[in-house]
Amino acid sequence: MDLDDLYQEIILEHYKEPKNQGRVDAANVEVEGRNPFCGDEIKLTMLVKNGLIQDVKFTGSGCAISQSSASVMTEHIKGKTVAEVKELFQEFGHLVRGESHSHKHINNMDELTAFQGVSAYPTRVKCAMLAWNALREGIERELEKEGE
Repeated sequence: MDLDDLYQEIILEHYKEPKNQGRVDAANVEVEGRNPFCGDEIKLTMLVKNGLIQDVKFTGSGCAISQSSASVMTEHIKGKTVAEVKELFQEFGHLVRGESHSHKHINNMDELTAFQGVSAYPTRVKCAMLAWNALREGIERELEKEGE
């Protein structure tokens, strides 16, 4: 099995059996993301307290890339600080766009690297980033509320 096959297997596994699918009942952050070009949809619910993502879940529909990206993302952000998540967002964006950066939070064994092949298909980058963009919007809203 070559690396591309392994990455495809990870993406399909998360698409068929997504992690953290559902709704956080005690959520203080809810945000939706849509890709009008392909119809992908994501809704994130999160519990963010004291700058820490305590819980996160998603619901949605769409292609294997968008849904598996949401699944992998939720696994990687749970328990992280907002600052860590912002940095991870940046690194993941560079990864899926094929930009070379350090990716200090994304090592070679990390499931997030399964999405690096998306960079060869620019129209699929939006699919991979859908949940991440919703996450960024939700975190920004939460920070604004806390600042009030």
